[in-house]
Amino acid sequence: MNLQEQKILPAIKSMKDFERMLKSNYKYGVFLELHISQVKPVMKLANQHNKKMFLHVDLIQGLKNDEYAAEYLCQEVKPYGLVSTKASVILIAKKKGIKAIQRIFILDSNALQRSVAQVKKTQPDYIEILPGLVPKIIQEIHEETKTEVFAGGLIDTPNEVNQALIAGATAITTSDINLWKHFEQ
Repeated sequence: MNLQEQKILPAIKSMKDFERMLKSNYKYGVFLELHISQVKPVMKLANQHNKKMFLHVDLIQGLKNDEYAAEYLCQEVKPYGLVSTKASVILIAKKKGIKAIQRIFILDSNALQRSVAQVKKTQPDYIEILPGLVPKIIQEIHEETKTEVFAGGLIDTPNEVNQALIAGATAITTSDINLWKHFEQ
């Protein structure tokens, strides 16, 4: 993925957010909190507008976030990529040629060590670190895993976005429409 020009990865929580993204210059985004019945229609609409969308498997209501769900999504829906905290989902996405974002929550140094070990095992295309407010952790994970990092969660200001980018984040995942507008090209 070439996100060099796109520093914000819009996180879509509602159809209204999706409509905003369709009208924007953003090419890549992440669907959050979808109902299973919405998955195919929204992906079809995204494709019609040349948007490359990731599906957050863990947040699709009515679909278990396991390897069977990942196989179904890869074969039937064909998103640009999948996002998950589950190693099995990441491994299936990679096997099927779909981009994979491993979402990790860094709560303490123990979680950091476990997450780095898991990323080295699954080798996702990208890592999403939550919360994304700790530049030191962004830099450490990027250097340790040699994997591009997205920062997400609790980032509220353009300054916080810039701090995460300076620390080595490729992009910021956010549902904050004001940040979308601020960084849109």
